[in-house]
Amino acid sequence: MPLIKLQTSIQPEPVQVEKLLKALSGALAQHLSKSESYVMTAFEGGIPMTFAGSMDPCCYVEIKSIGQFSSSQTQAMSKAFCEQIESALGIPKKRIYIEFSDAKGYLWGWNGTTFG
Repeated sequence: MPLIKLQTSIQPEPVQVEKLLKALSGALAQHLSKSESYVMTAFEGGIPMTFAGSMDPCCYVEIKSIGQFSSSQTQAMSKAFCEQIESALGIPKKRIYIEFSDAKGYLWGWNGTTFG
């Protein structure tokens, strides 16, 4: 049930968003060693946001998954996803925050049941 959700102040072209979400989906599955068939991606653009007191382009990313993240895993994902977002959207890495959240299986529903 991994989820990666991006919220950003910019509004890129739909083709850019689709390409980025598909790339992030595959990358998240690989980083977590989980099947991509369970990965969900989401994108919200054009959101009024500030970072460091500035309205310059910025991005907030949520990554959620059932199970524990290790420190080395989140370090690797932060580096990879910041680079991917900067390359795809032109948002500098220094203007991207990523929040990693572990979810308990019984608190995540799917297909009329839960994962725990």
